[in-house]
Amino acid sequence: MDRLSQIRPFIVMDIVKKASRIKDAVHFEIGEPDLQPPPAVWELSEKAVKEKQNHYTESLGLLELREKISKFYYDKYNVEISPDRIALTVGTSGAFLVAYSILLNAGDKIALTDPSYPCYKNFAYLLDINPVLIPIGKETGYQLIPEQIEEYKDIKVVHISSPSNPVGNVYSKENLREIVQYCEENGIYFISDEIYHGLVYEGKEHTALEFSENAIVINGFSKYFCMPGFRLGWIILPEKLIRKAEIVMQNVFISPPTISQYAALGAFDYKHLEKNRLIFKERRDFLYGELKKIFDIDAKPQGAFYIWVNIEKYSENSFEFAQKLLEETGVAVTPGIDFGTNNTDKYIRFAYTRDIPEMEEGINRIKEFLKSI
Repeated sequence: MDRLSQIRPFIVMDIVKKASRIKDAVHFEIGEPDLQPPPAVWELSEKAVKEKQNHYTESLGLLELREKISKFYYDKYNVEISPDRIALTVGTSGAFLVAYSILLNAGDKIALTDPSYPCYKNFAYLLDINPVLIPIGKETGYQLIPEQIEEYKDIKVVHISSPSNPVGNVYSKENLREIVQYCEENGIYFISDEIYHGLVYEGKEHTALEFSENAIVINGFSKYFCMPGFRLGWIILPEKLIRKAEIVMQNVFISPPTISQYAALGAFDYKHLEKNRLIFKERRDFLYGELKKIFDIDAKPQGAFYIWVNIEKYSENSFEFAQKLLEETGVAVTPGIDFGTNNTDKYIRFAYTRDIPEMEEGINRIKEFLKSI
């Protein structure tokens, strides 16, 4: 089969496009923070423009920024990571591409959860890698567990996200440790997507690097740091893999965006970021409280900015439900089928990336819509 024919459209982006043409649309669909990054991000961005910093950096990115990221891991997780193990990438998407390309050959298998972020499997298809989609659900709190991995043969890489998209669940410290140990014992590379770290409202998130130096961690500036359009991420690799990653990046990206790197030097303002986190928590509490009155929800999200909602008592076709909701009410949500095939036709995803009055308007429209069906 032609690998491009395996890649399904990212439906949420089509919904974003349609919703943008509706004057009074209510946007629950897009996973993009609407809050601002720390003020120093804009100040350093402007400074880089004034100083005409339009040259390439080294392929691994600015050393000064990699040193700041290294300090971030020590401050937040008490983990010491050499800046030499950190590579800056063109968004986390660039990090996924780099990781898959250096860890897997055509035909190799990567284990992903179902549901999960759709671009994971599509990157696999682009590289002729075989994604193995392992179903997860409320029985395990939407966490992958080692016993599930054991059911599949010849897995070369396991890739999870915590907090997750679309559910917002956070892997427990115990389970994360067990998965990392299972992978180490069985010669499997482990990738942890930690892009929503920092946006956690109950409990505490743990980096996979707490449990192994061989874990591969991907993170970036789009979510917690509220810098999505800067297109800047990072990947932390074992020392033995960093040169391979550098060679890939030299050829595919040359270097990460220069002005974005200078701007990101101002991103580590934890007082500002904590204010943003508390705003997202308030929104989470409001939207979850309203949605559970009209839908079934398997798990209260602990992090990120999503709520995974069961619509089974109204529809078993999440795509048609989302389309009709948008056309008739101007409320945009993401159909569950974007995230896999494991009962995802019975779910939709809400993002609380708008202020409470707008979300309240959306809830009122949804209530009227549900009366009609």
